Amino acid sequence: MTDQNPFDAMMKMSQDWAKSMNVDMDTFTPKGFEAMWPTMPAEAMEMFFGNTMNPEGLDAKTRLLLTLAGLTVLGAQAEAQIRLTIRHLVEAGAKKQEIAEAIAQMGMFAGVPAVTKAMELATDVLEKDDST
Repeated sequence: MTDQNPFDAMMKMSQDWAKSMNVDMDTFTPKGFEAMWPTMPAEAMEMFFGNTMNPEGLDAKTRLLLTLAGLTVLGAQAEAQIRLTIRHLVEAGAKKQEIAEAIAQMGMFAGVPAVTKAMELATDVLEKDDST
């Protein structure tokens, strides 16, 4: 009989398996994974998220602004998803003012800390976009 906790044994086995699949697992970061996800072209976003299939519906930019508002109201804790949504918004033609307003509108519902965090993430993405 072993004194090892079964949960610890399961976690070790899972970590060993993950390392065998990717030798750089020790250096893996969520931000690194985020960098692997490309920004979708505006046309593709309109096709999948926009009103291509539903001409009377919302366009991709509006849907992405709603997504950003939802991520903000949830506390702006999904940092990678917020940054990715901002990148897609820029590609979809959203202006900085529109992005800021979508975040600020959630202040009443999400509170100042969530709005501040979302604005910081948006600013980081938008500043990188300006420098390229």
